[in-house]
Amino acid sequence: MLARTLCYALIGVDGIPVTVETDVSGGTFKQVVVGLPDTAVKESTERVLAGLRNSGYAFPQGRVTVNLAPADVRKEGSAFDLSIALSLLAASRQVRMPALADTLVIGELSLNGSLAPVRGVLSMVIAAREQGIRQVLLPAANAAEVASVSGIEIYPASTLREAAEHLSGKAPIPAQAQVPYASLLTAGKPVWDLREVRGQRGARRALEIAAAGGHNILFIGVPGSGKTMLARCLPGILPPMTFRESLETTRIHSVAGLIAPGEGLMTARPFRTPHHSASLPALIGGGSDARPGEISLAHNGVLFLDELPEYPRASLEALRQPLEDGEVSVSRVKARTRYLSRCMLVAGMNPCPCGYYGSRTHPCRCTANDIRRYLDKISGPLLDRIDLQLEVDAVPVSEIAESGDAEDSAAVRARVERARHIQLERMKETGETCNANLAGENIRRYCALDEKAERLLERAVEKTGMSMRGYNRLRKVARTIADLAGEEKVLPEHVAEAVQYRSLDSKYWGR
Repeated sequence: MLARTLCYALIGVDGIPVTVETDVSGGTFKQVVVGLPDTAVKESTERVLAGLRNSGYAFPQGRVTVNLAPADVRKEGSAFDLSIALSLLAASRQVRMPALADTLVIGELSLNGSLAPVRGVLSMVIAAREQGIRQVLLPAANAAEVASVSGIEIYPASTLREAAEHLSGKAPIPAQAQVPYASLLTAGKPVWDLREVRGQRGARRALEIAAAGGHNILFIGVPGSGKTMLARCLPGILPPMTFRESLETTRIHSVAGLIAPGEGLMTARPFRTPHHSASLPALIGGGSDARPGEISLAHNGVLFLDELPEYPRASLEALRQPLEDGEVSVSRVKARTRYLSRCMLVAGMNPCPCGYYGSRTHPCRCTANDIRRYLDKISGPLLDRIDLQLEVDAVPVSEIAESGDAEDSAAVRARVERARHIQLERMKETGETCNANLAGENIRRYCALDEKAERLLERAVEKTGMSMRGYNRLRKVARTIADLAGEEKVLPEHVAEAVQYRSLDSKYWGR
């Protein structure tokens, strides 16, 4: 007898429908899984055999053929176990399940018959909803991940027997109550608070501008000047993620297997800090199955690269296209996919190999050639994609010992949220959420300068020899500064401040 169930395969963050067809016929005992399965899928027959037996069912005798259609899409992972097991029960007539063909069935089967969570469930459920599927049966440990997806009924099961009895109507599982995204948002206290940052008024101001407009930022300074601490404070002043941003980010993390069992949608913006020894595939994405890299895992959040010149030159150059386009294309022999990668790049670096070039307290031991080789690891095109560049000097001990607290992250975040709200209202036709994401004609349309500000910007660009990309990024930064000030138009003082944040190109790199 033939039975069918519905499951989904993953290609990047996209769910692809897969029909699991199981045929049980007479003859010599044999089990075959076809349809381009990987090793994990081929091994599912052993898990299913033990799971059926330990759940009180019998494994069908005779020839068992399992086909995963379409046959030209590679099937990877353990998400097909439950579909195969249920289709076997239906094909061998051990359990009659009328709703089996209309329900998305996902789950890994343990040898004792319990269901284990799988990665990528959010992508599968969203794809199923878009294609008209209205019921999903999945492991209970994955239920929280899809608790805010509306328009589809989620039935969490803990064991194979629970799943079979639900589909047969013998013991229906209550549909999970879906949770509004707004109820998941909590005003938790940030781990790193700007209250603890002493001095560094200029750096704090630059960090606020970066957060308000979603701009990339580079801190250059001696060791111990607070570059890393400033970067870690950034998530605490960013606005909460919207529902759309949360779905996009959680899908990427789910596909990468980074959502722990029982965890729901991500509400905190990601903060990724890869070590400088990270390879190019680790940063951009890759591997045999084209997994997302750090720049995609930081989507809608922050990618912090500390000790920037220590990263391999090829890896840094590979960041240029994702930073510009907001997405990265990953192609491998077995897979090809696209991942979103619209994040804020925050970079920190020393001014020289020993770290003390320009220091007022420590002598620099580096030669001019040492410094030049060190700085030349950062290319001009990469620098051109960093909107704000700032020198950070060591804070005097007298300021560190001050008893008074600085302005905390909550106060700064309130100003950032006001500026972001202004941007959302202004750019609602485009769907963009911050000034940094503007491109093409939208830059001139939404970043209009008055006559004096335009002339000032033109003179600055002519004097520095800045590229057209740098010119457009200056306009966007000036627009953000105006938004923080509550100004409708970009004025000369806003342009002047934005230009100050692009002065390190000439000081350190002579560009």
